[in-house]
Amino acid sequence: MRPLTAIGFDADDTLWQNEQYYRLTEEHFAGLLGDYAEGEQISERLLTAEKRNLEHYGFGIKGFTLSMIETAIEITEGKVPAKTISEILNIGRELLRHPVETLPHAEETLRALNGDYLLVLITKGDLFDQERKLAQSGLGDLFDVIEIVSDKSATTYRRIFSKVADGPDRAMMVGNSLKSDIVPAIAAGSYGVFVPHALTWVVEHVEPPTDAPRFRQIEHLGQLRDVLTDITGE
Repeated sequence: MRPLTAIGFDADDTLWQNEQYYRLTEEHFAGLLGDYAEGEQISERLLTAEKRNLEHYGFGIKGFTLSMIETAIEITEGKVPAKTISEILNIGRELLRHPVETLPHAEETLRALNGDYLLVLITKGDLFDQERKLAQSGLGDLFDVIEIVSDKSATTYRRIFSKVADGPDRAMMVGNSLKSDIVPAIAAGSYGVFVPHALTWVVEHVEPPTDAPRFRQIEHLGQLRDVLTDITGE
């Protein structure tokens, strides 16, 4: 029996750029409220709202837009002009239309592994937005299974890899978030390959599980095949 038969991939900031568009939108948002508070204070209040709202709105642009509106109301003590609310909605819609820029080595790596492993896209966020980005990326046909989930936990990985593959112990998860992609996948019994991105949302930061036997870290996706060779001997 092969020790590894399935590989899961995160999408945002693993296969294509994502966080940079949120950062640009946040800068625009801070500019809209510049008469009421300093940029750093606005960002702190926005992050607090986002954390508070995750359990209500989940991950994604729609929840981010609602958190911006809520923050604007709080910072202005309910005096935010309707025009500003309209502009916040506009920059939220623009975020939903941002172009898809695949990251280096993403397509070539998926093509090299396609057919040798069961490839599973496991991403969280807004369903429509993730489907849009996947379609525009041109990578959709390289995956055997696509799973868009509300959150990622050890239970999520056990469920997916048991349903579509040979179980979590013969699977690997690859992603840029230690908190969402790596730590819970390892807890489920899978390998976890961390691919750091220059921009990662602070909510996704945790310490790397360097003592875990199934933890690996690479600089970019082009190095993934070396990891696979080391694990499988193939």
